[in-house]
Amino acid sequence: MDAGASPPPAAPHDEAARPVVKLTGTLFGVGMGPGEPDYLTVRAMKVLQTAPVLVHFCKKGRRGNGRTIADAVLAPEPAREFPLVYPYTTELHPEHPDYVAALATFYDDAAGQLADHLGAGRDVAILSEGDPFFYGSFMHLWRRLKDRFPVEVVPGVTGMSGCWTRAGTPITWGDDVLTVLPATLPHAALVERLARTDAAVIMKLGRHLPKVRAALAEAGVLERAVYVERGTMAGERVVPLHEKPDDTAPYFSMVLLPGEGRRP
Repeated sequence: MDAGASPPPAAPHDEAARPVVKLTGTLFGVGMGPGEPDYLTVRAMKVLQTAPVLVHFCKKGRRGNGRTIADAVLAPEPAREFPLVYPYTTELHPEHPDYVAALATFYDDAAGQLADHLGAGRDVAILSEGDPFFYGSFMHLWRRLKDRFPVEVVPGVTGMSGCWTRAGTPITWGDDVLTVLPATLPHAALVERLARTDAAVIMKLGRHLPKVRAALAEAGVLERAVYVERGTMAGERVVPLHEKPDDTAPYFSMVLLPGEGRRP
């Protein structure tokens, strides 16, 4: 080439040939529905199939219910598994200082671990029973990570919706007002709220069932109450509460109080 000649033109830059580097991962809160895998949404399925990290909450020595639901639609992939083991479940009252401190540390540590994955560009899917924004443990991680990473919440069929559907019990009619109550409330608070609502769902039963039964009776609505255990899951049980002979209830159980409103 002559000293004064122009250099040959550069080859066209092929953008498609360059690898796309994802700068940060997305945090997904995936609603897994009430238990029956057929109630998973199409969007939930897409996220479950593609997310590199699948997070599920669980009790020590057990597989989380959110992950159990996913077992029906996903092959085992240990490389994607990320269990988060609660330090406590029913061992202490939720208002006990040791419980509060342990859970705060647990969520802080979990958020830090997930931030490492997200910061490395890996999407993280947190499997949430029911809907992620309805009493979901996902919310505690969302609160800690939402200002640092992209977030998508995939809504799911709630446990209460699955229960009243499988019980064949319409929950509200006409202008009925629905109240959702945690069974962890004090007896007096349950009575007061039950006495002034048209319909109710009482969640988080467990060892609180005797208190709930007594509150329903005092509010004068026990005869309308329906007990649902493991709604949409294996071992489902539906019975009028006044016919249930014992006061034992697993975590996945609730009481429904159907409304009796306007019916043209």
